[in-house]
Amino acid sequence: MHRPALPALPRPDTASNPPSAASSSGLAPGSVCLVGAGPGDPDLLTLRAVQRLGEADVVLYDHLLDPQILRLAPPQASRICVGKRASRHTLPQADINRLLIDFARSGQRVVRLKGGDPLLFGRGGEEMLALAEAGIPCEVVPGISAALGAAAALGLPLTDRHHAQGCTLVTGHRRQGEGSLDWTAHSQPEQTLVVYMGLGEAAHIASQLLAHGRDPATPVAIVEKACSSAQRCVCGQLDQLPQLIADATISTPALLVIGKVVSLHRQLLALRQQARIS
Repeated sequence: MHRPALPALPRPDTASNPPSAASSSGLAPGSVCLVGAGPGDPDLLTLRAVQRLGEADVVLYDHLLDPQILRLAPPQASRICVGKRASRHTLPQADINRLLIDFARSGQRVVRLKGGDPLLFGRGGEEMLALAEAGIPCEVVPGISAALGAAAALGLPLTDRHHAQGCTLVTGHRRQGEGSLDWTAHSQPEQTLVVYMGLGEAAHIASQLLAHGRDPATPVAIVEKACSSAQRCVCGQLDQLPQLIADATISTPALLVIGKVVSLHRQLLALRQQARIS
């Protein structure tokens, strides 16, 4: 039986595939690699991240990174803290972009080391565009995000067929003049909401969710310094959120996890405690 010919596949759009910073021998001179440092524990770095750090001539890194991660770069590599934290930057983003471009143009192998994943609330997209406009090859090495790292460390699934059909990640840090979040969408009971950089806005977040119909008894978890030796988790319910943070003197970096899945974490803790007692 005659079969109709399959249509030809479209040719790849070369404009959407910028030159890569990687070569067969590793990170190329005159290029930049945006590396995700993961959620905190050096053991959670990817193999590619360790490799690229070991090839670096210059490492531009953010606050809150474990010093052990920086030691993976060669001893002779320059290490420059560019200090990005919510609302407190050692350098403006434009200056960080300029440093990346200048070091690459001088022939250096540059690693831009970011907490979590470079493309999740890390301004990695802005840096990629700046490098592309300057004609600098750029590679991105993904990292485990804080949300996924915290979920694994705590035994707190972000989705569950009985409790949460989906998960939304948002930032609680609002730029000046930036519009409000779609609180109606984020108030659905079958959704998990994870808020990055939300400590300072916790009262506002809770009040908006409650005003848009979220159950006051919705379970919440505040995870401080996820995947580090200083990790802490405080659980309660949504209408207690600001007080929970104040009573436990939670400090940054911290995540807010809001949704029924938090009850699974508490159930897991109870079962483990029961097993130890018996």
